[in-house]
Amino acid sequence: MDRDEWQALLTGFQGHLQAERSLAPLTIRNYKADLAPLQEFLELKGIASLRDMDRLAMRAYLAWLHELGYVRHSIARKLSVLRTFLYWLRRRGDIDHDPAPARGAMKLDSRLPRFLSQQEAEKLVQAPDTSQPTGVRDRALLELVYAGGLRVSEVAGVNLSDVNSETREIRVRGKGAKERIVLMGDAARSAISHYMAEVRSKISSIDSDDALFVNRYGGRLSQRSIQKIVRKYAGQTGLGSQVHTHTLRHSFATHLLEGGADLRVVQELLGHASPATTQVYTHITGAEARRAYMTAHPRARKIQD
Repeated sequence: MDRDEWQALLTGFQGHLQAERSLAPLTIRNYKADLAPLQEFLELKGIASLRDMDRLAMRAYLAWLHELGYVRHSIARKLSVLRTFLYWLRRRGDIDHDPAPARGAMKLDSRLPRFLSQQEAEKLVQAPDTSQPTGVRDRALLELVYAGGLRVSEVAGVNLSDVNSETREIRVRGKGAKERIVLMGDAARSAISHYMAEVRSKISSIDSDDALFVNRYGGRLSQRSIQKIVRKYAGQTGLGSQVHTHTLRHSFATHLLEGGADLRVVQELLGHASPATTQVYTHITGAEARRAYMTAHPRARKIQD
């Protein structure tokens, strides 16, 4: 779908949410964030119009979200927002059918998310062959995802201007376009600095914009490409094909807690901001988060091998 056409639909939908449903600005922003992967999917699959989305394409979209590492609850929320969007489109006459699956068709489970042991996580991030340019990039990417507990959308959106090597901080944009600062230890900083100096500077192009992670043609790495990179090295190291960036995110949280970090600090570093926990976060300071991170994260002070 053409990006201008997509943006025009989003603008109209935002007006509907404001005028007819009286939703709060933050809620509307979250709705738009939950619809963002659909535009990428339409572009990826060459689907020119939402009129061309059928039940088969919708199932493919939901499966694609799962491939990207979104957990079931996150996919279910995106589907709920999409139903509202499709209902609005149908009421306007932009589509003549609703391709969404029947309500209740998607079952949620309560299984705990998979995470890697500290040894498995270390094995994964050290898997890339750093004698090759792509290996240098992939090492930096894996180190950052694990060091910061990033979502796939967050790591794909990191720009050069977001990286502060001196303070070992990276600015990321999370759900609802909310910005937060994530921390990185020596291993991640070393890997990212090496990649920026030796690889990215040589393959960047006009399509790179300010992107930190780029493909071999110089364009920004997509979320799908990042997931493929993670699965590639998970397969090479015998960890299985079901390892995603979200697996590293869960591992990040688990290992911090195992290392003695306070749960409130972990929630702060993950960027969780649900109404039920926001009040707890007010007592967390940047210095406290940094001390806990540098003490508890297994690779915070480990120099790249």
